[in-house]
Amino acid sequence: MTAPVRFPRFFVTSPAPCPYLPGRSERKVFTELKGANADQLNEALGRIGFRRSQTVAYRPSCLDCQACVSVRVVAGEFEPSSTQRRIMRRNEDLVTTECRPWATDEQFALLQRYLGVRHPGGGMASMDEFDFADMVEHTPVTSYVVEYREPSDGQRPGRLVGACLTDRQGDGLSMIYSFYDPEHEARSGLGTYIILDHIRRAAADGLPYVYLGYWVDGSPRMQYKIRFRPMERLGHDGWRRFEAEQQDALIAASVARKPDPDIDGRPAKDGTAHQYRLPK
Repeated sequence: MTAPVRFPRFFVTSPAPCPYLPGRSERKVFTELKGANADQLNEALGRIGFRRSQTVAYRPSCLDCQACVSVRVVAGEFEPSSTQRRIMRRNEDLVTTECRPWATDEQFALLQRYLGVRHPGGGMASMDEFDFADMVEHTPVTSYVVEYREPSDGQRPGRLVGACLTDRQGDGLSMIYSFYDPEHEARSGLGTYIILDHIRRAAADGLPYVYLGYWVDGSPRMQYKIRFRPMERLGHDGWRRFEAEQQDALIAASVARKPDPDIDGRPAKDGTAHQYRLPK
């Protein structure tokens, strides 16, 4: 006899202000990831739009809004734009290393600089070293941190300018949380470069997709995701590729839009698990 497979228990968060669209509220459905089958469960849930936060997998379950759309890049068919090629050339000297999911002081200092510039006042701005360690190290699935460093001087490792907490799944790489030096004048586009590097890594490993989380039409801070093609979106009928003309129009709109400090200053990254309360 084999032990029966236990179907995961799902829970729903209380409504809270939406971090993406002003004047709206969000609600999430979530379940705990644990046990010997955590990797398989995380992968299965990822294919239907869930994201991981520490030991929890969640997805939006808002009553009157479906703006959050799961998106993934088709790694093997990816074609960089001219801007993306320039970013790749500008940062091609960076040294990338896959590290075990273990938080370091250097990573935390970089995260604080990133949050202070890109997400001031957001839910993660108050994170301390222990919160950061929880985010990185409390993982029941196959994950690692990719570090991006400037070249070494021959005596010590180069300066850390970017990092990404990444889950490796059977069908791709899931970028859980990335951060980087937001004020490095010589390396503009670091956030884009980290995504480009993950696409390269996935293609080299024969993995078909890079999961970017949720794209939110109407949220300025989420528009960078639409600029990677070809891209698929998850809908009621499963994963479907954006039509080329549709994605062209969305990219053009995202590039043409002027920043609005009243909107663009809103926190828009979800990286902590404090809102997920599991019953005792």
